[in-house]
Amino acid sequence: MADEEKVIATKDDWQTTDMPERHEEFYLKRVFTEEQMNCLRRGNIPQEMEDKWFWYMEGNKLYAHRSWTGFCVYIVEFSEDNRHKVTVNRDMEQYRCTSIEEDRVILNDLFNWWAQPDYDHYGEWLAETVNMMQKADTNGD
Repeated sequence: MADEEKVIATKDDWQTTDMPERHEEFYLKRVFTEEQMNCLRRGNIPQEMEDKWFWYMEGNKLYAHRSWTGFCVYIVEFSEDNRHKVTVNRDMEQYRCTSIEEDRVILNDLFNWWAQPDYDHYGEWLAETVNMMQKADTNGD
């Protein structure tokens, strides 16, 4: 699909909840090209069950929600100095990760997928599933 035909996601495209009061902030250092930022600005409206993320941008902020629950997991405020402020959900009933370092890895992995011209939600889903299985294996689960 040509760029001009792609729908730009907005908050109204999905049922979402706001970031809960229990949250934490950290900074993510990462350089994005203009092409990558354009991909992120388009956002993502899930089309299939395997598409786990809904995201959209308002101004310089990206809002990332889990598609099944609508819970806001990340808000990323992009800055020109490539030091981006991340607000992450810490409500244990909505999101179980409690480690900023783990969130950095997760978010960088997500950006590797999301910033591609042709976002492949199925490839992301497979990679995330393999990572979870490997993590469970090393934790003895």
